[in-house]
Amino acid sequence: MHAIANSRVDRRYYIGGSDARIIMGDDQDKLLRLWREKRGEALPQDFSNDLIVQLGSITEDLNRTWYERVSGHSVEDVQRKVRHPIHKWMGATLDGRVQQTGAVYEAKFMLPWNFSEEAAAEKHMAQLQHNMWVVAARSAVLSIITGGGKWIEITVHADPLYQHLLLTAEKKFWRCVQTGEPPVLFNIETPRPRLEAVKIVDMAASNSWAELAAVYLRTREAHSDHEFAKAELKKLVPEDAKEATGHGIKAKRSKSGAISFEVFSIEVAHAPVQ
Repeated sequence: MHAIANSRVDRRYYIGGSDARIIMGDDQDKLLRLWREKRGEALPQDFSNDLIVQLGSITEDLNRTWYERVSGHSVEDVQRKVRHPIHKWMGATLDGRVQQTGAVYEAKFMLPWNFSEEAAAEKHMAQLQHNMWVVAARSAVLSIITGGGKWIEITVHADPLYQHLLLTAEKKFWRCVQTGEPPVLFNIETPRPRLEAVKIVDMAASNSWAELAAVYLRTREAHSDHEFAKAELKKLVPEDAKEATGHGIKAKRSKSGAISFEVFSIEVAHAPVQ
């Protein structure tokens, strides 16, 4: 218990990976609570009664063992505390480093409902990019055990743009910690995670895929004809014409010179009945 208390005190003096997620997040209350914790004005949250957090903690050794067994790689530096060599206020407690590749290793437990690799990578992106920046790693590995009894490995590469935005936000937050000025959400639009596509998936059992595939095949030739006709029609529009109409379509030229098409109904004129 004493060691846990000391660990909580230590976290006051640097921004860690889990802090990065809050700093890059969209919850103002969590941001202010973190700010008060770093200033010593509030005790760190106690997660001993949070079942999901405890499941993640209790499965961490199993997660690492499973990763090593399936990947054939070894994880070292387990629970190693590190600081950035220049920005001393940046630190991390690593779940490990992959010995063969140098990748940051991160073990997670996630619930299976609506699980997707993209959502998992996005959820933990700030923590992964922060930890990669601290130890100058080029990649990170997410080793995930889900409540549905599945194990997933996701590789995330260092993103210089994301890390620049992250560093900017963390610097502003740490300045607030030092000055006492309450922080506000940074509202940084971060890039979507880029995942390495490595899987081959059979979609034969998906009804939605079957329906859309049928539409795709049925309209493929018509689409090609449509695109060809559109390109040729654009060539026929005189260069000095703002609009060109005829046979049920109207071509309109924008101020930038781009031509778009509209469909309009052709009204057939009838002679009046005598």
